[in-house]
Amino acid sequence: MSRRLHSESPPPRSAKRAKMEKLTLESFKNGVVLAPMVRSGALPSRLFALKHGASLVWAPETIDKAILHSERVVDPVTGVVSYNGKSRAIWTTHPVEKPYLIYQIGSADPDLAVQAAKTVMQDVSGFDLNCGCPKPFSTHGGMGAALLTNPDLLCSILTALREAMPPEITVTAKIRLLPSQEDTLKLVERIINTGVSALTVHCRTRNMRDRDRAMIERLKEIVEFVKGMGKDIAVIENGDCLGAEDAKRVREATGAHSVMIARAAECNPSCFSNTPLTDIHETLVPAYLRLSKYLDNNWSLTKFCLSQFKSSHTKPNGKADEKRVRESIVKSRSFDEVVDIAGGWTGEEDFEEIVRAIEAREGKSHAGAEPSTADAEVSSLCRAVEAKSGNKYITPPGTQNPHPPASGAPLIADVQRTLPALISGKDPLTPTPLVMPVL
Repeated sequence: MSRRLHSESPPPRSAKRAKMEKLTLESFKNGVVLAPMVRSGALPSRLFALKHGASLVWAPETIDKAILHSERVVDPVTGVVSYNGKSRAIWTTHPVEKPYLIYQIGSADPDLAVQAAKTVMQDVSGFDLNCGCPKPFSTHGGMGAALLTNPDLLCSILTALREAMPPEITVTAKIRLLPSQEDTLKLVERIINTGVSALTVHCRTRNMRDRDRAMIERLKEIVEFVKGMGKDIAVIENGDCLGAEDAKRVREATGAHSVMIARAAECNPSCFSNTPLTDIHETLVPAYLRLSKYLDNNWSLTKFCLSQFKSSHTKPNGKADEKRVRESIVKSRSFDEVVDIAGGWTGEEDFEEIVRAIEAREGKSHAGAEPSTADAEVSSLCRAVEAKSGNKYITPPGTQNPHPPASGAPLIADVQRTLPALISGKDPLTPTPLVMPVL
């Protein structure tokens, strides 16, 4: 992907300081949140999820060792924060999402988990331990779902994170059901006693896959069990929720405090709204392209995310038009080849619209939270929104946006060799090679 040369930013202008808040126990309640998804949980997708009503967003799992030797680089115009490895960005974020951002760690070592958390703690509001990924990529190293059968290690990581992090940064866990409900409750009890702020339960067992119906009926007892412990801890349901409206059904059936959405959000990031976008090849895809280019999101990663988009149609030829747009994107090799779909590169305007939508919800989220003092980059964000420069694409040359980072993970360029559903004929909602963990 070609990049323009660096240019100096214009002198900063005074800007309204955005209200930044820390997360509390209440932040995890009465919400619909974005699940951690490798590749599909890229920065543009998280920002659109927040724009359309996601209460919180989980970043894709990042393995502890992968982030430790990265270099933190801030784009002075867009405000994008990149944690760069030797050949690619391991993870990217933006200050505008920080009040709502949970960073998920893949780890099987308390010390490494703490080191990884300290590396990125200035850019997140909380940490989540991945205890549910069933892929060999995670489990062979003792991470992910392997922790479910090693509760001593699981809880030692959570305890270490809680002791090492300041109180304004939350620590949570995401698990799967164990085959036995009794064993699940024993594990839940131990996790809650580590001092976590919330617990997400993917209502499938380690051996179940997305095509298997989530066993949400088992969650109600877990919710009641946590309540009976006298802990004011949110239990978040994950599995088979179709959107904000469907979350009401899930919460009523399970008693869960909040609902986490994965596959539906992968298909349509506006599913967090009570009125999600339809005909998204017209209403969302162009804006997603523009924002991705403005934020210098890697083209292959952008193309992958867009290849998963689906929505209902209100126009007679909607399905055919959506297919045509998807085929054009899949065949394209760069942003330059999709300018007709994007309608012009005005990504800064799309970004400003997202910032305004997020600012409009200030005071409505994180009820009871106190203002945080660790928000020095907020003014940089506001200046970036107002900065006008003839050169808006100044992320350091050679930097690429994230791909699942850990041993055995391919470089970002290899994403181009992953055939999307449109070409392969296979249509898993989250197509992932074995080396790609999806929780």
